[in-house]
Amino acid sequence: MLDSLVVKSPAAIKMRVPLLDLKAHHAPIEEELLAAVARVVKSGHYIMGPDVELLEAEAAAYCGAKRALGVSSGTDALVLALMALGIGPGDEVLVPAFTFFATAGAVARVGAKPVFVDVEPGSLNIDAAALAEAVTKNTRAVIPVHLYGQCADMDGVLAAAKKFGLRVIEDAAQAIGADHPRGRAGTMGDVGCLSFFPTKNLGALGDAGMVTTGDDELFDRMKRLRVHGAEPKYYHAEVGGNFRLDALQAAALRVKLKRLDLWTSGRRENAARYDALFARFGLIGPLGVELPVRIWKNARLRHDHIFNQYVIRVSKRDALRDHLKLRGVDTEIYYPVPLHLQQCFAALGRKKGELPVSERAAENTLALPIYPELTAEMQEYVVSQIADFYR
Repeated sequence: MLDSLVVKSPAAIKMRVPLLDLKAHHAPIEEELLAAVARVVKSGHYIMGPDVELLEAEAAAYCGAKRALGVSSGTDALVLALMALGIGPGDEVLVPAFTFFATAGAVARVGAKPVFVDVEPGSLNIDAAALAEAVTKNTRAVIPVHLYGQCADMDGVLAAAKKFGLRVIEDAAQAIGADHPRGRAGTMGDVGCLSFFPTKNLGALGDAGMVTTGDDELFDRMKRLRVHGAEPKYYHAEVGGNFRLDALQAAALRVKLKRLDLWTSGRRENAARYDALFARFGLIGPLGVELPVRIWKNARLRHDHIFNQYVIRVSKRDALRDHLKLRGVDTEIYYPVPLHLQQCFAALGRKKGELPVSERAAENTLALPIYPELTAEMQEYVVSQIADFYR
């Protein structure tokens, strides 16, 4: 009752700050998006086709990948990559314990066993040293996740992969365009997997995804598996899936891809403003806020972090989130339960306390609005309300 009374009070909410505002995001390009959709509708070509092929070429060039293949979602990109690499029952795949569910869910879907690895305390990306210790005789692959828009320690990951003969599938769902000294996200392993879910820096108008690779043979197999394993049509040497990308989504993504660097720059500017505001309000410290750690900060890298999310670490996280909600500020918890403690993976036998960095991250991380249309006034309001909480 108290919650509803406070929310309705005009004095309690001085400003509304959504976690993401897709209406504001799409408003400047609405006419171009509608024209692209109309073009596809008039063409009568709704599945695959010219727009998909053009998007694949344009996205490959943007990512610095040799080949790219449009698929139905970021989750299906992971499933397709695992299938193409021949990973299935009896195989183990190393995955970070702190990430979105699809990373491990895709492994389970192909019949393999996800083996959970703890993450680094700073970046919250997979810990390469812990990864090496988790390898067994059944380990076939590793899926490093470029969490929140920053590349994982690919030097360490690739060194371990080479030592133990593992395939590397990059989960770059949150990191299109993020740079690492070795290359762009999605181009350093055997396969890169991208998501174009609407909340991503490059978001579709629904579900969509992509795989990237520098291996022509692997690309050909993924292309075949994308259409139920058929080659030629109606002739199936193996079982694949329906992982096709809709032409409507491809057309919309082509409109948006041209502006991706501009939007990423906006997110990075907003992240820098948050950093400055938290310092100005005196919130950085052991009893306040820990800012996102940028591992690859380097003048030679254009986008060391693309800030798909701006995630702070705080004390009294849940109480702070409630406080912000009552004042009109939307936040999100990415992610409240580490994967090794999810009920569906209980049979794997992992216990609370085994992966402490992941477990702690699930307790104290909080994502703030970071979308490029966010105003300086809105950001100052967000930080001022956090300051009010800790006073």
